[in-house]
Amino acid sequence: TKTISKCYVQVTGMTCASCVANIERNLRREDGIHSILVALMAGKAEVRYNPAVIHPAAIAELIRELGFGATVMENCGEGDGILELVVRGMTCASCVHKIESTLMKTNGVLYCSVALATNKAHIKYDPEAIGPRDVIQVIKDLGFATSLVKKDRSASHLDHKQEIRQWKRSFVVSLVFCIPVMGLMIYMMVMDSQLSEAHAHHNMSSEEMEALHSSMVLEYQLLPGLSVMNFLSFLLCVPVQVFGGWHFYIQASKALRHNTANMDVLVVLATSIAFLYSFVILLVAMAERAKVNPVTFFDTPPMLFVFISLGRWLEHVAKGKTSEALARLISLQATEATIVTLGPDNILLSEEQVDVDLVQRGDIVKVVPGGKFPVDGRVIEGHSMVDESLITGEAMPVTKKPGSTVIAGSINQNGSLLISATHVGADTTLSQIVKLVEEAQTSKAPIQQFADKLSGYFVPFIVAVSVVTLFAWIIIGFVDFEIVEKYFLGYNKSISAAEVIIRFAFQASITVLCIACPCSLGLA
Repeated sequence: TKTISKCYVQVTGMTCASCVANIERNLRREDGIHSILVALMAGKAEVRYNPAVIHPAAIAELIRELGFGATVMENCGEGDGILELVVRGMTCASCVHKIESTLMKTNGVLYCSVALATNKAHIKYDPEAIGPRDVIQVIKDLGFATSLVKKDRSASHLDHKQEIRQWKRSFVVSLVFCIPVMGLMIYMMVMDSQLSEAHAHHNMSSEEMEALHSSMVLEYQLLPGLSVMNFLSFLLCVPVQVFGGWHFYIQASKALRHNTANMDVLVVLATSIAFLYSFVILLVAMAERAKVNPVTFFDTPPMLFVFISLGRWLEHVAKGKTSEALARLISLQATEATIVTLGPDNILLSEEQVDVDLVQRGDIVKVVPGGKFPVDGRVIEGHSMVDESLITGEAMPVTKKPGSTVIAGSINQNGSLLISATHVGADTTLSQIVKLVEEAQTSKAPIQQFADKLSGYFVPFIVAVSVVTLFAWIIIGFVDFEIVEKYFLGYNKSISAAEVIIRFAFQASITVLCIACPCSLGLA
């Protein structure tokens, strides 16, 4: 007997079914190659060969000569089948032992574990030697009822509707309150520039300046130390901080629990500090009945939340689009297959309906007109037209005759076909497409990973810088009070120098935090 080994080759550069046919046709002619099976979507060829005549590296070389990239895959564990079963009728540990030991003795079963508590069996097998139906039969012969674990075919885990809703709500809330805040800000800027022009033209004394300044509507003080502008900004900022920032707070707390600092931590840190600082400074100004209105940062949180929640919302909308397409794809999969047993001269001896997950490689499957192909395979008998538009996008039906390949999920139109299954379960073209889309969704874009990694260093760095700023100004202040006096305009002369210095130092360090934290990185 000739020994036959199996190897897997990763093939790159295949674009369509004719590439697959080309590789299979050319390699079959070579000496020492027993059979070859190429999966287009997975970019993988499974070759069975005679090691006395040819070795895997030479096989890869043959594929390369045809103009494709090929490398031999080391881990051949790819080919193992995994089966999850529900086993009914087990009463005690000896039943479990009986099933496990019988299965382990069965040729082709590599690993088996049965859990009495959950009634589940987990089996690894070699699809070349044995198939899921054989395993189920073995368990049935022992007197236990068994069935497949029902898979969720609905792709509900890919549904982004809830996230889309929450980010949209977050964005709308922030936007509604952000527009007036921006309006106030722009109005203030325009007024300030007019004031400075007036100052330049008329050389007014600073007392007159103050008089002009406080005559502005927004600077009018409702209570001593509380201007209209600050009061309105505060009112507009609270709902944003609570409703707009709700999800950010949740995510940030999760991240901090795992000792990581991501984008959300930055956003939360900056907005919370800006908000709390402004709030505290207002209270202090009111307590002191300050003449000059303090500088607040109430405009930071709403604007930040608007931009970032808009970004998140768009991201989830885009993801939701691919998910919809995916859900449609998954719904195209057939759930049942008709397996037939053939006698000599392809005479039908028997046929049975089985779950599509139980179809084994090499099974003969009958597909009636109007039926879906449950698995990828090759036509053995019959002629028909097949609608493959779901995979290829081609509107015209394709003619199929013995030897043609068929794709799972495509629809058989007018003739009955017998096909031999080549790719089943997770190896079908459709499953591979679904898997690729899922992977694309769950993996982050490289730049996104980079931003998250950076913010991991960035957060501690910025916090450190702002702390340094705080202490630097405190030291400068106590060494040379004039500098602080020069930059800290309009402070109340009645409070002590030490308090002035500390207040100014805090203002400087908070400014560093608010400006540096989330803006550029997060928005980008």
